[in-house]
Amino acid sequence: MELISFLGSVFIISFTGAMQPGPVTATAITMGSRRKWAGVLLAIGHGIVEFPLMVLMLILMTIGHEAIFKSDIAQILIGFIGGVVLLLMAIQAFVSSRKSAYTQATSCSDKPILTGIILSVSNPYFFIWWSTVGLALATKAKGFGIWAFAIFAVVHWLVDLIWVTALSFTSFHGSVLLGPKPLRIVLMICSAALFAFGLFFIYNAAKILI
Repeated sequence: MELISFLGSVFIISFTGAMQPGPVTATAITMGSRRKWAGVLLAIGHGIVEFPLMVLMLILMTIGHEAIFKSDIAQILIGFIGGVVLLLMAIQAFVSSRKSAYTQATSCSDKPILTGIILSVSNPYFFIWWSTVGLALATKAKGFGIWAFAIFAVVHWLVDLIWVTALSFTSFHGSVLLGPKPLRIVLMICSAALFAFGLFFIYNAAKILI
């Protein structure tokens, strides 16, 4: 019963984290306007980064070096690189919004798995979450045993899968109902959000340097 209760708390905590507005939310809406199941592919890309990270955390917890996730150097590098990537994605999304809503571009934004990987690696708050809340949950999961840790990892990822899939699915049907012009407005808002997050990431990384 204690393990089930813990997994329930993992689901709730993970869901509240996934629902926070951020680059993944904006991207899932933008890509979902053209591809109904873009969220599934985004989640797969996210998992390609997240599952190895969780394995690495398990190893670091075992040898007592989990503090590496909180180092200033790691946060500065992730913040600057992530900020630049988000700015480029915002510009790309803005350019796409100026075209026909249903124009298919041969860009990173039309490669959901790759985009999921890039958003995960370049998002400093992804690593901040894992170095704080995620680390606490992972530590408790490890206390139940290796199989409990594996179940914890799957449950956490399933929350991301459910959320971004719901976003892209809703966005796709909304684009069909709204038509091209209102959809362009939604895409422009999402591109502005990505741009703002990019500047915010760079600002926070710069504060650590000062």
